[in-house]
This record gives sequence, C-alpha cells and structure tokens, in this order.
Amino acid sequence: QVQLVESGGGLVQAGGSLRLSCAASGRFFSSNAMGWFRRAPGKEREFVATINWSGRDTYYADSVKGRFTISRDNTKNTVYLQLNSLKPEDTAVYYCAAKIVGTTSYAADAYNYWGQGTQVTVSS
Repeated sequence: QVQLVESGGGLVQAGGSLRLSCAASGRFFSSNAMGWFRRAPGKEREFVATINWSGRDTYYADSVKGRFTISRDNTKNTVYLQLNSLKPEDTAVYYCAAKIVGTTSYAADAYNYWGQGTQVTVSS
C-alpha cells in the first residue's frame, strides 16, 4: 500500500512560481513511476507530468512544457513539481499519483495510488 500526501499549493499571482511536493509512504517508492494530474473547476482531470522510477525519463503536457518541471528524490520518497510562469488557467487541484510499474504514463488509469490533492490558484 502506498499513501501520497501533497503539499505546497497556494495562491499566487500570474507569472509567479510554486513548488509542489508529494511525500510517499511505502518501501517501493524508488521503483514506482510518478505523475501529476490536475482538475480545474468544471473540467475533466488532465495529465500534467510524469517521471519514471529513476528520474531519467520525464514527459509533460504541451500546456505546461517549458514552465513546469517534475523531479524526484528517492532518498526522501518525494516527488516534486516546480511550477513557473504560472497562468490563471493553471488554477486547479493538483494530484500526485503513483504507478506500480516504473515506466512513465500520461494515462490516469495506469496509476494505482492517488493523493488527496493540493489547490493551486493563480490570480490575474
């Protein structure tokens, strides 16, 4: 069983930055691929970024490419999402997810465990 706890969300002005963290419990974090997803008000959940078990492979949604960076520290069982150049359309609840198989995926159905989410609000 894996438990995921996100933190780092908040209110920021457009153009600002935030760093989200996701702390994972469980012995096998270093073998899990991890992902970040978000759900904006009135919209479907969407893929944001994913990272493989080693941190070598990362993929991003086109809407965040060049602005967001996903990384991980397997010694701390933590995955991060650095959000830069934030836009009002980035406003959403951001969810961390863990995938038992260590390869990346943009499909939410591929992930086995989910956190409770952290709110990011970007004001114009």
